[in-house]
Amino acid sequence: MKLAIVYTSKTGNTEELVLFIRDLFFEKKIEVRLFRVEQFPLQDLPTFDGVIVGTYTWGHGEIPGEMMALYRAFETQECHRTVTAVMGTGDCFYPQFCGAVDAFRDMLYVQSNLAVTLKIEIALQTKDHERCRRFTDIFWNKFEIGT
Repeated sequence: MKLAIVYTSKTGNTEELVLFIRDLFFEKKIEVRLFRVEQFPLQDLPTFDGVIVGTYTWGHGEIPGEMMALYRAFETQECHRTVTAVMGTGDCFYPQFCGAVDAFRDMLYVQSNLAVTLKIEIALQTKDHERCRRFTDIFWNKFEIGT
């Protein structure tokens, strides 16, 4: 099973979330490769069985510029069998809370086998840990039931 988490983080909040999710997979003895978005080989996207996208939201609900090449790669490459998930951090102060997560979700629903999404207010807190566990379980269960 070839799994990846591809992410970007401006303040460190999304990176903290990504690292926590990765560790939850490791606890289950599931290997997940971690890539900052600028290090991810976009041409290899269809070779992954599963991809989790981690992003913050920019401005008033936009996808950060550095994530647009990944977004376009999902739109233009054959990824319909790839199991995907998207997670991110954001601030409820803005009208589009985690708008980048929503934008990725909507596109991944059409272009891939979307399993689950997760939005975290500002930064990961202890109260979010159970939601993160459910996120990893739902993502992994998509493989166990045969996608």
